[in-house]
Amino acid sequence: MRVQCVLCNVVEDIEDYSPLAKRLRNRPIHTYMCDSCYDRIEKRTNERKSTGNFKTYEEKKDEDEWLI
Repeated sequence: MRVQCVLCNVVEDIEDYSPLAKRLRNRPIHTYMCDSCYDRIEKRTNERKSTGNFKTYEEKKDEDEWLI
């Protein structure tokens, strides 16, 4: 299966029956990133996390009084 990286537009071949290929075929919202782009983003994210200014936003859930 031929896939294209969403960041650098490099076209790569992956195995047709790999879990990644199945995920890309069955769920069009999923996108492919090449290994170099993935590593670059992971490295930069870890650098931001180590500074202490990185915040993950989680959905606030209201407690429902009827479910308690």
